[in-house]
Amino acid sequence: MISTPTSGRSILRQEAIGFSLIIALGWVAEIIGIPNLVHGEPPNFNLTRVLLRTAVVLIVWLWVHLTTRRLLRRLYHLEEYLLICSWCRKVGHEGKWLSLEEYFGSRLNTETSHGICPECSGKQMTTQRTVTRVNKPTA
Repeated sequence: MISTPTSGRSILRQEAIGFSLIIALGWVAEIIGIPNLVHGEPPNFNLTRVLLRTAVVLIVWLWVHLTTRRLLRRLYHLEEYLLICSWCRKVGHEGKWLSLEEYFGSRLNTETSHGICPECSGKQMTTQRTVTRVNKPTA
């Protein structure tokens, strides 16, 4: 079972309520005899007709439910991505572009600090050694 956020469960619950009402109305209409009144048939309860209608609605309900779950899962998966400008590295959040520091401070309530990873540190040290050797005064 996927974990669906509360709004997703609410959507699935509303679908379930709607399809349950359709099934209930089909049964009530058959019990009251609305099809017989509309078509001028003699009043009788047709169990086959109501069971067939119920089966069709359940199949449609299952298809809609699974499709909605798949779409919600995809939506929440896409919302997990962080939108970052490829030029200035600002983060897109709620229609605004914030620096990484501003984003982490406002969204995650986290202070940020700066550092250098080992890979970048190695590149910088190599660059510094090269620049130092090239710019070394000759005697």
